[in-house]
Amino acid sequence: QVRLVESGGGLVQAGGSLRLSCVASGSIFNFNGMGWYRQAPGKQRERIALITWAGSTNYADSVQGRFTISTDNAKNKVYLQMNSLKPEDTAVYYCNVLSTNSLPWGQGTQVTVSS
Repeated sequence: QVRLVESGGGLVQAGGSLRLSCVASGSIFNFNGMGWYRQAPGKQRERIALITWAGSTNYADSVQGRFTISTDNAKNKVYLQMNSLKPEDTAVYYCNVLSTNSLPWGQGTQVTVSS
């Protein structure tokens, strides 16, 4: 089964930037695309960005204009460039496919933004 591994998180000051990466261990091209999700302490996991293999992207209002999702040509990696980070962006970040049946969730990568 395809495994998802996220990386790139860390501790950053408000206003800083991070670039997250997600690598799939196998082909995910048969899905519609990929999304980035995050879960803050005490909150439900939410999708914040998606990209389809046709190249369409969509962002949650909370990250619109600050985050950019992209993929590599092989479409087994997805990235999330995060700029102008805010303390409220602090969360564990995950990736997953765009499908009614998600793949098993990876361990995520922790992003902590200090004020």
